[in-house]
Amino acid sequence: MKLLMTTERYSLLGHILAMAFGLAGLLVVLPHPELIVSLSAVGQKIFQWSMAGGGVVYIILGAVAVALYAYRQLGLYRWLAFMLPSVVLSLSSELLGTSTGFPFGAYHYLSGLGYKIAGLVPFTIPLSWFYMGFVCYILARAGLSRTNLPMLVQQVAAISFGAVLLTAWDLVLDPAMSQTAFPFWQFQEVGEFFGMPYRNLSGWFGTGALFMTVAAVLWGNKPIELSRSALNLPVVTYVVNFAFGAIITVGALDVRFWIPVSLSVLFGVVPAIVVWWFAGESTATAESEPVVETTLPTAAKLPVEVVAK
Repeated sequence: MKLLMTTERYSLLGHILAMAFGLAGLLVVLPHPELIVSLSAVGQKIFQWSMAGGGVVYIILGAVAVALYAYRQLGLYRWLAFMLPSVVLSLSSELLGTSTGFPFGAYHYLSGLGYKIAGLVPFTIPLSWFYMGFVCYILARAGLSRTNLPMLVQQVAAISFGAVLLTAWDLVLDPAMSQTAFPFWQFQEVGEFFGMPYRNLSGWFGTGALFMTVAAVLWGNKPIELSRSALNLPVVTYVVNFAFGAIITVGALDVRFWIPVSLSVLFGVVPAIVVWWFAGESTATAESEPVVETTLPTAAKLPVEVVAK
């Protein structure tokens, strides 16, 4: 277990550092070609590799960190019962979307996120749906488990709340990844909501709610009760991924995009932190075992201010 915890911590730290490096490349180096020219031949080669593979690395590290966390806190069955539906259903939704325009609107992926499944969807995209979908759902489920609501109401509310958190993240992710000078995907239609079609947002909510519903059924009615320390990794993962998209959005786009960023804070970051804060420190896990504290290396302590489409 100690080895798993160590791997989890450093996977999360690597995830954060990869995003920070990506921010520097996208916002500082690429807009100033003279900086690239001034690098040595080796430096230019490293930079080219990092820009070509950096998106793949940060997504894989995020997925590894969350997978290990899910296994430690909830066990093998619940980890797989969330990961498999989220990967399969999100990939199906993305393949449908890139082929037909439903449910996200007409769009296609560019390069930079790895090998494309069926030539359409980078293999990293379902992994990002998994790790961000999981942290959104576990925050929602753990928060609602502290209420006195009937279990069925808790489950339905957790699915809705988790899908809202996931969609709120997209409010900063989509502009950052599709409308800047160095996009990773492009919409093929004029979006009504800051360049995004409204159905992109409904597609995000619907896809997230779908695989969260499948996971809720597979997980059963047993409460998921996690302490504040046990929710450190989910809330850090959510906040840094928000920050990644938000920094690119406000740094590379015009002031109008403060509106979706503010909405993302209101409907995503604030609720996630509130759930984490009110979780308390004395709750046992759903398996009735002592919670193993999920801490980070010193460089990545909470709070930290960082694709699926």
